[in-house]
Amino acid sequence: MTIDEIRDNFSLLEDWDDRYRYVIELGRTLAPMPEAEHSAANKVQGCASQVWLSKQIDRSGGEPLLKYLGDSDAHIVRGLVAILLTLYSGRTPREVLETDALAVFDEFGFREHLTPQRSNGLRAMVERIRSDARETLAAAS
Repeated sequence: MTIDEIRDNFSLLEDWDDRYRYVIELGRTLAPMPEAEHSAANKVQGCASQVWLSKQIDRSGGEPLLKYLGDSDAHIVRGLVAILLTLYSGRTPREVLETDALAVFDEFGFREHLTPQRSNGLRAMVERIRSDARETLAAAS
């Protein structure tokens, strides 16, 4: 699924209950994360619920690609992780840094519909991925 497909599907849903159900459904599409990846090193700090992001760097092509597995113990947050990974996983560090995920979430209307704790957690997840991108770029230099 692409972010444009998610955007199109989201635009068809006017009621926020339906939108939440769709986000939960997106969370169910996440690739399973092996139990060993549910580690302290992969846990995202700053989230009210538990969130894990496991990074792999694919160096088989020219520029490295950041690939992620993600998981959460909360259904809505798991869906937010699915949207984030649609935006960021499989991208180069430069593409990650050029993509404003929070603007995409604002476009979907999440700013008004997420609790402050979930908004903080979303920012923490985005910053974690952007930090990985900066580190990967620095290591390549």
